[in-house]
Amino acid sequence: MTARRISRNWLLGAAAALGTLGIACAAIALAGTQPAEVTSMENEPGITRICLPLPYRLGTVNCYLIAASGGPAETGSGYVLVDTGCAGQRASLEKALLGAGCRPGDLKLIVLTHGDFDHTGNAAYLRDRFGARIAMHQGDSGMAERGDMFSNRKSANAILRTISPLLFGFGRAERFVPDLYVEDGDDLDAYGLAAQIVHIPGHSSGSIGVLTAGGSLFVGDLLENTGQPAYNSIMDDATAAQASIEKLQGLPVQTIYPGHGKPFAWAQFLQDRR
Repeated sequence: MTARRISRNWLLGAAAALGTLGIACAAIALAGTQPAEVTSMENEPGITRICLPLPYRLGTVNCYLIAASGGPAETGSGYVLVDTGCAGQRASLEKALLGAGCRPGDLKLIVLTHGDFDHTGNAAYLRDRFGARIAMHQGDSGMAERGDMFSNRKSANAILRTISPLLFGFGRAERFVPDLYVEDGDDLDAYGLAAQIVHIPGHSSGSIGVLTAGGSLFVGDLLENTGQPAYNSIMDDATAAQASIEKLQGLPVQTIYPGHGKPFAWAQFLQDRR
């Protein structure tokens, strides 16, 4: 069992023992902003990985800033952001965006790979601050609109459902209605990015990836690389996840950019799982 899974199990036990108030107090104590780790991908010009800490030392979560160009005149060049991290790391994320050259007005689109709060926590803020639109799959929109990470999942721990907004700092101000819903096969040409949306359920029913023309796949939490490339340790529907992997094998994928951990070669992942 990985340390990450042990930590999550401990967290559930603590929730039951301490109750919502105790967890809320712990969240306040541990929610200090920490610097983001910002990495420009040398083999993929125009992609910047912004790695943000998760609460309770549960690891890190990635946001990806992608330089866009060649859009319509009214859109122009700018950036597309894939995922937004937890609300508690907002200052670090904004500093990283500005440091990468993305200023208010430059961010054209925020694509959310799924509705979990460690990926959607800053979407509403960035829409207001940078003037970006928010896109996600309708299957996960209830998470963002109602602040309920289990709104579309098959099973839900009642305690975790109650406290998860407190754990990840997803309050009423963080809730939002997306500006557009994207489906499998939709392209992002209108935002200056040669890429398409790929529906990849498993972690959640509304999980999506962003596949660029160069073969970069921003896969959200279908896969992770916290120890080695693997399925994410939390799956709502394992059968759907396996079907998503089979689907990806028919697409021109080269590099996987996961929600957690470092990028890795798709071909190597497929070889290792045989």
